[in-house]
Formats: sequence, structure tokens, C-alpha cells
Amino acid sequence: MNILQRINSPTPLFFKKLRNIGLALAGITTAIAASPVALPVFVVTLAGYAAVAGGVIGAVSQLATDTNIPEKDK
Repeated sequence: MNILQRINSPTPLFFKKLRNIGLALAGITTAIAASPVALPVFVVTLAGYAAVAGGVIGAVSQLATDTNIPEKDK
């Protein structure tokens, strides 16, 4: 299975939810890190790490595939 087939194949429901949570986390923490208000350094640093973690969660969850689907339904 090449990368395009993997991306286009069905994603299990659990990983769809996890992907959405990861992308929301990345978006929220990016907004915190880019806010014009002066925030403590540890908050901005923590937001940066959480944004990266959210992006990784989203990307890995998108590539999960459901292998239990019969061949005729694909």
C-alpha cells in the first residue's frame, strides 16, 4: 500500500476523533503562542510543544487505516 492509497483509505472512528482533537490542540496552542498579549515564557514554550504534539497526533491519526473492511467495500 503506497502513501496515497493509505491516505485515501477509510480511517477508523477512534482515529477520526483523535485526529480532530490533535488538530484542535494544534490550533488553540498556536493561537496562544502567537497572541499579542505578553504571556510568561513557560506558557509560550508549553504552547509550542503542545502545538507540535497536536500536529503529530493529527498526522499519525490520518494515516491509520481500517483493515477489517471487505475488499468489495473499498
